[in-house]
Amino acid sequence: MNFNDFPMKKFLLSIGLIFASVCLFAQNGKADNIVGAFQYGSGIDAYKLRIIKLADGTYEGAVYWVADILDKDGKKYLDTKNPDKTLRNKPLDQVVLFSGLRYDPAKKHWSGTKIYDPNRGIRAKMTVSFKDVNTLEVVGTLLGFTEKVEWVKIQE
Repeated sequence: MNFNDFPMKKFLLSIGLIFASVCLFAQNGKADNIVGAFQYGSGIDAYKLRIIKLADGTYEGAVYWVADILDKDGKKYLDTKNPDKTLRNKPLDQVVLFSGLRYDPAKKHWSGTKIYDPNRGIRAKMTVSFKDVNTLEVVGTLLGFTEKVEWVKIQE
């Protein structure tokens, strides 16, 4: 087919639709880059968490492995500091750290929820962004105090 035979309006419309689809796909792909397994720390302070995408398009992160999980009696440490008393018997390797995290393409980060710190039993406002392709920088803010941690993507 000769290009001159192809109507310019249809051509431009087609290009526009392709561009919009690629942009939408890229945006969703970037948001979903957070999905996977990550590790924090090393030695006895290390833990691993898995981030999943929920049906509503938000993200949830839960611990699935803790380096130092057993107490002196060989029993798993529990989430004893949880403000929700019904969750205090949950093992630390099953704690949900956050749920409802949303990606903001304009700011290029995830936010909109709070992160739970089982060591202190507190929740803090949460912002997450990629420091580099394999490292998430997680910022928690509570009462004007800010703490940053890094989660490194791992292969399972």
